[in-house]
Amino acid sequence: MAVYNDVDDQEVVNLTQALVRIPSVYRPLDPKANESRTAQYVYDYLKGLGLEVYIEEVVKGRPNVIGILDSGRPGKTILFEGHTDVVTEGDRDAWSYDPFGAVIEGGRMFGRGTNDTKGNLSAAIAAVHAIKRSNVKWNGKIILCVPCDEEGMMIGIKHFIKRGWAQGVDGAIICEPEENQICITQKGAIRAVIRTYGKMAHGAMPLAGINPNTRMAQIICELMALEDKEKQRVGQHQYLGLPSITPTIILGPEKGEPQINVIPDQCYSTLDIRTVPGQNHDQLRVDMENIFTRLGSLDPDFKASLEVIESRPWTETSLDDPIVRASVESFRSVARKEPIYNGVPGATDGTFLHLAGIPIVTTGAGDRHIPHQINEYIDLAELIEASRIYAQTAMLFLNE
Repeated sequence: MAVYNDVDDQEVVNLTQALVRIPSVYRPLDPKANESRTAQYVYDYLKGLGLEVYIEEVVKGRPNVIGILDSGRPGKTILFEGHTDVVTEGDRDAWSYDPFGAVIEGGRMFGRGTNDTKGNLSAAIAAVHAIKRSNVKWNGKIILCVPCDEEGMMIGIKHFIKRGWAQGVDGAIICEPEENQICITQKGAIRAVIRTYGKMAHGAMPLAGINPNTRMAQIICELMALEDKEKQRVGQHQYLGLPSITPTIILGPEKGEPQINVIPDQCYSTLDIRTVPGQNHDQLRVDMENIFTRLGSLDPDFKASLEVIESRPWTETSLDDPIVRASVESFRSVARKEPIYNGVPGATDGTFLHLAGIPIVTTGAGDRHIPHQINEYIDLAELIEASRIYAQTAMLFLNE
Protein backbone atom coordinates (compact mmCIF):
# COMPACT_ATOMS: atom_id res chain seq x y z
CA MET A 1 0.00 0.00 0.00
CA ALA A 2 2.98 2.33 -0.61
CA VAL A 3 0.94 4.76 -2.71
CA TYR A 4 3.40 7.54 -1.90
CA ASN A 5 5.68 6.13 -4.60
CA ASP A 6 3.07 7.25 -7.14
CA VAL A 7 3.44 10.94 -6.27
CA ASP A 8 4.78 12.86 -9.28
CA ASP A 9 7.55 15.09 -7.90
CA GLN A 10 7.47 17.41 -10.90
CA GLU A 11 3.71 17.85 -10.58
CA VAL A 12 4.17 19.13 -7.03
CA VAL A 13 6.77 21.66 -8.19
CA ASN A 14 4.93 22.75 -11.35
CA LEU A 15 1.59 23.23 -9.60
CA THR A 16 3.18 25.22 -6.77
CA GLN A 17 4.90 27.43 -9.34
CA ALA A 18 1.65 27.99 -11.24
CA LEU A 19 -0.31 28.93 -8.11
CA VAL A 20 2.35 31.27 -6.72
CA ARG A 21 2.44 33.12 -10.04
CA ILE A 22 -1.25 34.01 -9.60
CA PRO A 23 -1.31 36.77 -6.95
CA SER A 24 -4.08 36.17 -4.42
CA VAL A 25 -3.54 38.91 -1.87
CA TYR A 26 -6.90 40.24 -0.71
CA ARG A 27 -7.03 44.03 -0.92
CA PRO A 28 -10.48 45.38 0.03
CA LEU A 29 -10.13 48.54 -2.09
CA ASP A 30 -9.14 46.66 -5.25
CA PRO A 31 -11.98 44.60 -6.79
CA LYS A 32 -9.46 42.49 -8.73
CA ALA A 33 -7.25 41.69 -5.73
CA ASN A 34 -8.71 38.49 -4.27
CA GLU A 35 -8.58 34.71 -4.53
CA SER A 36 -10.85 34.31 -7.55
CA ARG A 37 -8.19 33.60 -10.20
CA THR A 38 -6.34 31.13 -8.00
CA ALA A 39 -9.59 29.38 -7.07
CA GLN A 40 -10.59 29.11 -10.73
CA TYR A 41 -7.20 27.61 -11.59
CA VAL A 42 -7.57 25.01 -8.82
CA TYR A 43 -11.14 24.26 -9.91
CA ASP A 44 -10.05 23.69 -13.53
CA TYR A 45 -7.06 21.61 -12.45
CA LEU A 46 -9.15 19.32 -10.26
CA LYS A 47 -11.71 18.98 -13.04
CA GLY A 48 -8.88 17.93 -15.32
CA LEU A 49 -7.92 15.20 -12.86
CA GLY A 50 -11.44 13.82 -13.05
CA LEU A 51 -12.52 14.78 -9.54
CA GLU A 52 -16.01 15.86 -8.57
CA VAL A 53 -15.51 19.60 -8.10
CA TYR A 54 -17.55 22.52 -6.79
CA ILE A 55 -16.84 26.25 -6.61
CA GLU A 56 -18.87 28.40 -4.22
CA GLU A 57 -18.59 32.15 -3.85
CA VAL A 58 -18.41 33.11 -0.18
CA VAL A 59 -18.54 36.84 -0.91
CA LYS A 60 -18.00 38.55 -4.26
CA GLY A 61 -14.67 37.56 -5.75
CA ARG A 62 -13.79 35.19 -2.91
CA PRO A 63 -14.76 31.58 -3.68
CA ASN A 64 -14.14 28.23 -2.02
CA VAL A 65 -13.26 25.17 -4.08
CA ILE A 66 -14.24 21.66 -3.00
CA GLY A 67 -12.85 18.58 -4.72
CA ILE A 68 -14.02 15.04 -3.99
CA LEU A 69 -12.45 11.70 -4.83
CA ASP A 70 -14.79 8.83 -3.95
CA SER A 71 -13.56 5.25 -3.94
CA GLY A 72 -17.06 3.98 -4.63
CA ARG A 73 -16.79 1.81 -1.54
CA PRO A 74 -18.19 2.61 1.90
CA GLY A 75 -15.79 3.86 4.51
CA LYS A 76 -14.45 6.89 6.30
CA THR A 77 -13.85 10.39 4.92
CA ILE A 78 -10.57 12.28 5.20
CA LEU A 79 -10.24 15.98 4.42
CA PHE A 80 -7.18 17.95 3.30
CA GLU A 81 -7.41 21.72 3.79
CA GLY A 82 -5.22 24.36 2.13
CA HIS A 83 -6.20 27.99 1.60
CA THR A 84 -5.77 30.09 -1.55
CA ASP A 85 -5.16 33.53 -0.03
CA VAL A 86 -1.74 34.92 0.82
CA VAL A 87 -0.65 37.95 2.80
CA THR A 88 0.65 41.10 1.16
CA GLU A 89 4.13 41.02 -0.30
CA GLY A 90 5.04 44.25 1.52
CA ASP A 91 7.88 46.29 0.02
CA ARG A 92 8.64 44.67 -3.35
CA ASP A 93 12.01 46.42 -3.49
CA ALA A 94 13.08 44.54 -0.34
CA TRP A 95 12.66 41.18 -2.10
CA SER A 96 15.62 39.50 -3.78
CA TYR A 97 13.17 37.79 -6.16
CA ASP A 98 9.87 38.71 -7.77
CA PRO A 99 7.39 37.85 -4.95
CA PHE A 100 5.09 36.29 -7.55
CA GLY A 101 7.80 34.88 -9.80
CA ALA A 102 8.19 31.48 -8.11
CA VAL A 103 11.90 31.51 -8.90
CA ILE A 104 13.75 28.25 -8.15
CA GLU A 105 17.31 28.51 -6.92
CA GLY A 106 19.42 26.18 -4.81
CA GLY A 107 16.64 23.64 -4.29
CA ARG A 108 14.23 26.30 -3.05
CA MET A 109 11.30 28.10 -4.60
CA PHE A 110 10.91 31.75 -3.62
CA GLY A 111 7.69 33.75 -3.60
CA ARG A 112 4.68 34.78 -1.60
CA GLY A 113 2.67 31.68 -0.78
CA THR A 114 5.39 29.12 -1.54
CA ASN A 115 5.51 28.35 2.18
CA ASP A 116 2.09 29.54 3.37
CA THR A 117 0.48 27.63 1.87
CA LYS A 118 0.24 27.19 -1.89
CA GLY A 119 3.11 24.72 -1.76
CA ASN A 120 1.28 22.47 0.68
CA LEU A 121 -2.01 22.89 -1.20
CA SER A 122 -0.20 21.68 -4.33
CA ALA A 123 1.28 18.78 -2.34
CA ALA A 124 -2.19 17.72 -1.21
CA ILE A 125 -3.59 17.91 -4.76
CA ALA A 126 -0.67 15.89 -6.13
CA ALA A 127 -1.19 13.34 -3.35
CA VAL A 128 -4.84 12.88 -4.30
CA HIS A 129 -3.84 12.62 -7.96
CA ALA A 130 -1.34 9.88 -7.05
CA ILE A 131 -4.05 7.96 -5.21
CA LYS A 132 -6.44 8.29 -8.14
CA ARG A 133 -4.03 6.88 -10.69
CA SER A 134 -2.57 4.18 -8.43
CA ASN A 135 -3.69 0.56 -8.44
CA VAL A 136 -4.13 0.53 -4.68
CA LYS A 137 -7.60 -0.39 -3.45
CA TRP A 138 -9.00 1.86 -0.77
CA ASN A 139 -12.28 2.67 0.92
CA GLY A 140 -14.24 5.82 1.63
CA LYS A 141 -13.80 9.34 0.37
CA ILE A 142 -11.22 12.13 0.15
CA ILE A 143 -12.24 15.81 0.24
CA LEU A 144 -9.98 18.65 -0.83
CA CYS A 145 -11.14 21.79 0.98
CA VAL A 146 -9.62 24.89 -0.65
CA PRO A 147 -11.09 27.94 1.11
CA CYS A 148 -10.51 31.67 0.82
CA ASP A 149 -9.64 34.10 3.63
CA GLU A 150 -7.61 31.97 6.03
CA GLU A 151 -5.37 34.98 6.65
CA GLY A 152 -8.36 37.14 7.63
CA MET A 153 -11.50 36.28 9.55
CA MET A 154 -11.60 32.78 8.02
CA ILE A 155 -14.92 33.36 6.27
CA GLY A 156 -14.09 30.61 3.77
CA ILE A 157 -13.91 27.72 6.22
CA LYS A 158 -16.91 29.06 8.13
CA HIS A 159 -18.91 29.04 4.89
CA PHE A 160 -17.64 25.54 4.05
CA ILE A 161 -18.93 24.24 7.40
CA LYS A 162 -22.19 26.18 7.21
CA ARG A 163 -22.89 24.66 3.78
CA GLY A 164 -22.62 21.18 5.33
CA TRP A 165 -19.43 20.04 3.63
CA ALA A 166 -17.81 19.08 6.95
CA GLN A 167 -20.59 16.69 7.88
CA GLY A 168 -19.41 13.10 7.92
CA VAL A 169 -15.70 13.97 7.84
CA ASP A 170 -13.81 11.63 10.19
CA GLY A 171 -10.42 13.33 10.24
CA ALA A 172 -8.65 16.31 8.66
CA ILE A 173 -5.12 17.26 7.69
CA ILE A 174 -4.49 21.00 7.83
CA CYS A 175 -1.83 21.67 5.19
CA GLU A 176 0.33 24.39 6.74
CA PRO A 177 4.12 24.93 6.97
CA GLU A 178 5.25 22.91 9.98
CA GLU A 179 8.51 21.34 8.71
CA ASN A 180 6.52 18.09 8.30
CA GLN A 181 6.21 17.87 12.07
CA ILE A 182 3.03 16.34 13.50
CA CYS A 183 1.18 19.18 15.21
CA ILE A 184 -1.54 17.82 17.48
CA THR A 185 -2.47 21.07 19.21
CA GLN A 186 -2.75 24.76 18.35
CA LYS A 187 -3.16 27.98 20.25
CA GLY A 188 -6.50 29.67 20.55
CA ALA A 189 -6.99 33.32 19.67
CA ILE A 190 -9.14 36.13 20.98
CA ARG A 191 -9.23 39.36 19.03
CA ALA A 192 -10.71 42.23 20.99
CA VAL A 193 -11.20 46.00 20.79
CA ILE A 194 -10.99 48.26 23.81
CA ARG A 195 -12.22 51.85 23.81
CA THR A 196 -11.79 54.39 26.58
CA TYR A 197 -13.84 57.57 26.57
CA GLY A 198 -12.92 61.05 27.75
CA LYS A 199 -13.43 64.73 27.04
CA MET A 200 -11.39 66.85 24.65
CA ALA A 201 -9.35 69.66 26.14
CA HIS A 202 -6.26 71.77 25.59
CA GLY A 203 -3.05 69.92 26.48
CA ALA A 204 -2.03 72.92 28.58
CA MET A 205 -5.21 72.65 30.66
CA PRO A 206 -5.68 68.89 31.25
CA LEU A 207 -8.03 69.41 34.20
CA ALA A 208 -10.56 70.89 31.80
CA GLY A 209 -10.87 67.51 30.08
CA ILE A 210 -10.85 63.77 30.77
CA ASN A 211 -7.87 61.94 29.31
CA PRO A 212 -8.81 58.56 27.76
CA ASN A 213 -5.15 57.77 27.08
CA THR A 214 -4.18 57.52 30.74
CA ARG A 215 -7.20 55.27 31.33
CA MET A 216 -6.08 53.04 28.44
CA ALA A 217 -2.60 52.91 29.95
CA GLN A 218 -4.10 51.69 33.23
CA ILE A 219 -6.01 48.95 31.40
CA ILE A 220 -2.89 47.81 29.56
CA CYS A 221 -0.92 47.61 32.81
CA GLU A 222 -3.72 45.53 34.35
CA LEU A 223 -3.74 43.26 31.29
CA MET A 224 0.01 42.71 31.67
CA ALA A 225 -0.65 41.61 35.24
CA LEU A 226 -3.45 39.29 34.04
CA GLU A 227 -1.07 37.79 31.48
CA ASP A 228 1.51 37.09 34.19
CA LYS A 229 -1.17 35.52 36.36
CA GLU A 230 -2.30 33.23 33.52
CA LYS A 231 1.29 32.22 32.75
CA GLN A 232 1.82 31.22 36.36
CA ARG A 233 -1.52 29.40 36.51
CA VAL A 234 -1.27 27.25 33.36
CA GLY A 235 2.53 27.13 33.00
CA GLN A 236 4.44 26.40 29.80
CA HIS A 237 2.68 24.03 27.46
CA GLN A 238 4.84 21.22 26.08
CA TYR A 239 4.26 22.24 22.46
CA LEU A 240 2.72 25.71 22.55
CA GLY A 241 4.75 27.51 25.18
CA LEU A 242 3.16 30.33 27.18
CA PRO A 243 -0.12 32.17 26.65
CA SER A 244 -0.05 35.87 25.82
CA ILE A 245 -2.12 39.06 25.92
CA THR A 246 -0.69 41.54 23.42
CA PRO A 247 -1.91 45.09 22.72
CA THR A 248 -1.28 45.62 19.00
CA ILE A 249 -2.84 48.97 18.01
CA ILE A 250 -3.27 52.11 20.08
CA LEU A 251 -4.96 55.17 18.57
CA GLY A 252 -5.96 58.38 20.28
CA PRO A 253 -8.30 59.54 18.90
CA GLU A 254 -9.78 56.61 17.02
CA LYS A 255 -11.22 58.96 14.40
CA GLY A 256 -10.01 62.37 13.38
CA GLU A 257 -6.55 63.86 13.45
CA PRO A 258 -4.34 63.60 16.54
CA GLN A 259 -2.54 66.72 17.73
CA ILE A 260 0.25 67.03 20.28
CA ASN A 261 -1.49 69.77 22.31
CA VAL A 262 -4.98 68.24 22.32
CA ILE A 263 -6.37 65.66 24.73
CA PRO A 264 -8.56 63.37 22.57
CA ASP A 265 -12.09 62.38 23.51
CA GLN A 266 -11.49 58.66 22.82
CA CYS A 267 -8.69 56.07 22.74
CA TYR A 268 -8.83 52.84 20.76
CA SER A 269 -6.75 49.71 21.29
CA THR A 270 -6.76 46.17 19.94
CA LEU A 271 -5.71 42.96 21.66
CA ASP A 272 -4.28 39.79 20.16
CA ILE A 273 -4.72 37.15 22.87
CA ARG A 274 -3.27 33.67 22.37
CA THR A 275 -4.43 30.86 24.62
CA VAL A 276 -3.29 27.34 25.46
CA PRO A 277 -5.05 24.26 26.88
CA GLY A 278 -6.24 25.01 30.39
CA GLN A 279 -7.54 28.48 29.58
CA ASN A 280 -11.21 29.32 29.12
CA HIS A 281 -12.13 32.13 26.74
CA ASP A 282 -15.34 33.03 28.57
CA GLN A 283 -13.45 33.31 31.85
CA LEU A 284 -10.80 35.51 30.25
CA ARG A 285 -13.50 37.87 29.08
CA VAL A 286 -14.94 38.02 32.60
CA ASP A 287 -11.45 38.70 33.97
CA MET A 288 -11.02 41.62 31.56
CA GLU A 289 -14.45 43.04 32.36
CA ASN A 290 -13.57 42.82 36.07
CA ILE A 291 -10.54 45.01 35.37
CA PHE A 292 -12.86 47.67 33.95
CA THR A 293 -15.16 47.39 36.95
CA ARG A 294 -12.29 47.71 39.40
CA LEU A 295 -10.77 50.73 37.65
CA GLY A 296 -14.19 52.34 37.43
CA SER A 297 -14.70 51.98 41.17
CA LEU A 298 -11.51 54.01 41.75
CA ASP A 299 -12.15 56.72 39.15
CA PRO A 300 -15.56 58.35 38.60
CA ASP A 301 -14.41 59.56 35.16
CA PHE A 302 -13.33 56.10 33.98
CA LYS A 303 -15.41 54.84 31.08
CA ALA A 304 -14.39 51.95 28.81
CA SER A 305 -15.85 49.23 26.59
CA LEU A 306 -14.68 45.80 25.49
CA GLU A 307 -15.70 44.19 22.20
CA VAL A 308 -14.62 40.64 21.36
CA ILE A 309 -14.63 40.46 17.56
CA GLU A 310 -13.32 36.89 17.24
CA SER A 311 -12.84 33.93 19.56
CA ARG A 312 -11.00 30.87 18.26
CA PRO A 313 -10.46 28.24 20.96
CA TRP A 314 -7.31 26.19 21.30
CA THR A 315 -7.42 22.68 19.89
CA GLU A 316 -5.91 19.38 20.97
CA THR A 317 -6.08 15.96 19.33
CA SER A 318 -5.24 12.76 21.19
CA LEU A 319 -2.20 10.78 20.15
CA ASP A 320 -4.52 7.77 20.01
CA ASP A 321 -6.86 9.34 17.46
CA PRO A 322 -6.84 7.53 14.09
CA ILE A 323 -5.86 10.68 12.18
CA VAL A 324 -2.80 11.11 14.41
CA ARG A 325 -1.87 7.44 14.19
CA ALA A 326 -2.13 7.51 10.40
CA SER A 327 -0.03 10.68 10.17
CA VAL A 328 2.66 9.21 12.41
CA GLU A 329 2.84 5.89 10.59
CA SER A 330 2.89 7.66 7.24
CA PHE A 331 5.77 9.89 8.32
CA ARG A 332 7.74 6.86 9.47
CA SER A 333 7.18 5.09 6.16
CA VAL A 334 8.09 8.07 3.98
CA ALA A 335 10.84 9.78 6.00
CA ARG A 336 12.16 6.56 7.57
CA LYS A 337 12.64 8.17 10.96
CA GLU A 338 10.56 9.07 14.00
CA PRO A 339 8.33 12.17 13.71
CA ILE A 340 8.64 15.29 15.81
CA TYR A 341 5.45 16.28 17.63
CA ASN A 342 4.65 19.95 17.99
CA GLY A 343 1.93 22.58 18.22
CA VAL A 344 0.83 25.46 16.02
CA PRO A 345 1.58 28.89 17.56
CA GLY A 346 -1.35 30.49 15.74
CA ALA A 347 -4.89 29.56 14.80
CA THR A 348 -5.68 27.91 11.45
CA ASP A 349 -8.80 26.97 9.50
CA GLY A 350 -8.51 23.75 11.47
CA THR A 351 -9.81 25.64 14.51
CA PHE A 352 -13.29 25.70 13.03
CA LEU A 353 -13.13 22.13 11.73
CA HIS A 354 -12.25 21.15 15.30
CA LEU A 355 -15.30 23.07 16.54
CA ALA A 356 -17.35 21.10 14.01
CA GLY A 357 -16.24 17.91 15.78
CA ILE A 358 -13.49 16.81 13.39
CA PRO A 359 -10.15 15.58 14.78
CA ILE A 360 -7.31 17.49 13.11
CA VAL A 361 -3.58 17.21 12.53
CA THR A 362 -1.63 20.17 11.16
CA THR A 363 1.40 19.25 9.08
CA GLY A 364 3.18 20.29 5.93
CA ALA A 365 6.45 21.44 4.43
CA GLY A 366 8.15 24.74 5.12
CA ASP A 367 10.12 26.44 7.86
CA ARG A 368 7.43 27.47 10.35
CA HIS A 369 9.13 30.85 10.94
CA ILE A 370 9.14 31.90 7.27
CA PRO A 371 5.42 32.68 6.63
CA HIS A 372 4.68 36.37 5.95
CA GLN A 373 8.37 37.27 5.65
CA ILE A 374 10.26 38.93 2.80
CA ASN A 375 11.84 36.31 0.48
CA GLU A 376 9.43 33.60 1.62
CA TYR A 377 10.54 30.21 0.32
CA ILE A 378 9.95 26.47 0.39
CA ASP A 379 12.53 23.67 0.21
CA LEU A 380 11.36 21.53 -2.69
CA ALA A 381 12.65 18.22 -1.29
CA GLU A 382 10.67 18.79 1.88
CA LEU A 383 7.59 19.76 -0.14
CA ILE A 384 7.75 16.55 -2.18
CA GLU A 385 8.12 14.62 1.06
CA ALA A 386 4.97 16.35 2.38
CA SER A 387 3.01 15.23 -0.68
CA ARG A 388 4.09 11.63 -0.14
CA ILE A 389 3.17 11.85 3.55
CA TYR A 390 -0.28 13.19 2.63
CA ALA A 391 -0.91 10.36 0.16
CA GLN A 392 0.17 7.65 2.56
CA THR A 393 -1.76 9.22 5.46
CA ALA A 394 -4.97 9.05 3.43
CA MET A 395 -4.47 5.37 2.61
CA LEU A 396 -3.61 4.39 6.19
CA PHE A 397 -6.52 6.34 7.62
CA LEU A 398 -9.14 5.17 5.13
CA ASN A 399 -8.12 1.52 5.16
CA GLU A 400 -7.71 1.18 8.92
